[in-house]
Amino acid sequence: MSHRDAKTPNGRRGHNRPVLEGNADFPAFQPTTSSSLYSRLRCIRRLSLVLIWAFWVCCIQAILIRLPGRLKILMPQLLWKGVCLIMGIRTTVIGQSAGGVRSAKDVRSGQRPVVFVANHCSWLDIIIIGSALPGVFVAKGEVGKWPLIGTASRLGRTIFVSRNRQDTGRELQDMAARLWDGDDIVLFPEGTSSDGSRVLPFLSSFFAVAKPGRLEQAGLPKAPPVLIQPVSVVYDRLEGLPVGRSRRNVFSWYGDMDLAPHLWSFGQWRSMGASLMLHDPINPEDYRSRKELARATFKVVNDGAAELRRGQTDTTQS
Repeated sequence: MSHRDAKTPNGRRGHNRPVLEGNADFPAFQPTTSSSLYSRLRCIRRLSLVLIWAFWVCCIQAILIRLPGRLKILMPQLLWKGVCLIMGIRTTVIGQSAGGVRSAKDVRSGQRPVVFVANHCSWLDIIIIGSALPGVFVAKGEVGKWPLIGTASRLGRTIFVSRNRQDTGRELQDMAARLWDGDDIVLFPEGTSSDGSRVLPFLSSFFAVAKPGRLEQAGLPKAPPVLIQPVSVVYDRLEGLPVGRSRRNVFSWYGDMDLAPHLWSFGQWRSMGASLMLHDPINPEDYRSRKELARATFKVVNDGAAELRRGQTDTTQS
């Protein structure tokens, strides 16, 4: 089965970040799975089960989201755990999460919410991170308009943001309110997804909720003190074997790649695996500026992802 890879930078739509030149090493059409009747039936069965599972979980979440309590925080995590199980994805978590399920009272008493900062190469990142960490994702506004996915995102209490600077104040207020309510937040500060071979530099604007700067002086509500926990995500196993550079496009979704063909191809594999490295938390107050904080967080995430990829190489050589 063939799958079109992402187009060149000139064909990229609606992004201001570059398409990685390293992708030029891949042919325009590259098989991502050996398609057979059995593998296609496997994909159909999986996607059907995911839709059924998501429907019932979303029905329950539609009720919980209107009620007080912490179950509405845990239900999205249960959703993604079920999706991982159905799709045959096994996640290895390295390190300890600094986050947790807390209340607004806990935050007012001094407990710090956590902002998880991760690299981003695929829609799978939401499933992998969401299954391991109870947090609220920050996503671009277009996601909220997608059929089915937009509904699930809203029920998952996703915070939608835009590239319009006029909306920055309102979006920061939304994030600050969630943090005061006890939620942890998940950010992808690359601003777009990549091919998974490297981590793109982080945009410092994503760290405004942790280090508001001038926005705070403009009279916006101040977020509670937070911790930044860097997270490195690497997809490292496919059919029980280590994933090399030539197979990363099985997982990566970026550029002008269409979601439906990518999902159809991905779902035909028997088993997949990802590693999630949770690094030591960072105190934003230890850094003088937002840019300095962004650079420090990027280095931790980038080094962790490189370490995980080197582990793949070592395994392959052995």
